[in-house]
Amino acid sequence: MRFVDEYRDADKARALAARIAALCEPGRQYRFMEVCGGHTHTIYKHGLEDYLPETVTLVHGPGCPVCVIPMGRVDDAVHIARQSEVILTSFGDMMRVPGGEGSFFDAKANGADIRMVYSPLDALKLARQHPDRHVVFMAIGFETTAPSTAMTVLRAAAEGITNFSVFCNHVTIIPAIKAILDSPDLRLDGFLGPGHVSTVIGARPYEFIAAEYGKPLVVAGFEPLDLLQSIYLLLKQLSEGRAEVENQYRRVVPWDGNPVALRAVAEVMELRPYFEWRGLGFISHSALRVRDTYAAFDAERRFTVPGVRVADPKSCQCGEVLKGVLKPWECKVFGTACTPETPIGTCMVSPEGACAAYYNFGRFTRSRVKEATAR
Repeated sequence: MRFVDEYRDADKARALAARIAALCEPGRQYRFMEVCGGHTHTIYKHGLEDYLPETVTLVHGPGCPVCVIPMGRVDDAVHIARQSEVILTSFGDMMRVPGGEGSFFDAKANGADIRMVYSPLDALKLARQHPDRHVVFMAIGFETTAPSTAMTVLRAAAEGITNFSVFCNHVTIIPAIKAILDSPDLRLDGFLGPGHVSTVIGARPYEFIAAEYGKPLVVAGFEPLDLLQSIYLLLKQLSEGRAEVENQYRRVVPWDGNPVALRAVAEVMELRPYFEWRGLGFISHSALRVRDTYAAFDAERRFTVPGVRVADPKSCQCGEVLKGVLKPWECKVFGTACTPETPIGTCMVSPEGACAAYYNFGRFTRSRVKEATAR
């Protein structure tokens, strides 16, 4: 996409807002979950809530890959990094995520060799440059980033590089959505489906949401008009008594996904029996691990990993935010003890975290926004 102006046109946004308002039934409240953290940031960066009637509420979901990593997995990675021969590599947004014994930055300050990279291929390059060291890549993300990890493992195997492995923390979106649908804590009318994940898995895997739960889902793009149009499509389905999966992001998302990416992931990885998610607990078949065929590239098999569980700080309510039970500003420490500079929870650390979106863009409550606008 060369230009974005056509997706940020204020007149078109107001026109869509009018059509959205016209579809809302008097006296009915609507709750839609934006699964993806990237959507959350677009919503609050561009003030999209102000274009919606007060009867439409947007609820945050668990679509931030950094936010859902439990503290124990951070501690496991730090344990690996403390081995004398290891260089641990990580994306930058993981560096400040707190574990039970501090963050990657804390471990680095205490002598561990932890380095930021932009891709797993950068980690593989380090392995070539340091044949006397073992380079571990902290692999995180939904299906969006799993293909790049898989392709890097395939390249390492093809080149015969033996001092490289991945600490696999890739998670899958479908079991998480199902866990939310089965949760008694939340009642939703529909979903804004994740755009980036869907470029890999497509839109077809969401069909069970409509078929089994009777909830509409619209796979949405990341520009303001993408999201407003997707909300309109959700309301249109509800007004017509339909529950279907629609693909608003057709310019990027194929219905059946990316077959090359899916094949690479399927060759290198398999589903874990279960995996712990921050705020959602253990969810079966919700994460990936390295297959036996590529066990030589699995850091969990090359190193002894403690695998301890670490409880979240009592003051942090990231779990409730990730499930959509609380808005970030309802957390007791939001904006006071917990800020991007001094984060207590992952939702304030990650660039896709809901708390970071609220804090950085100043979106607190509708009433406070309206008061500020009036002044």
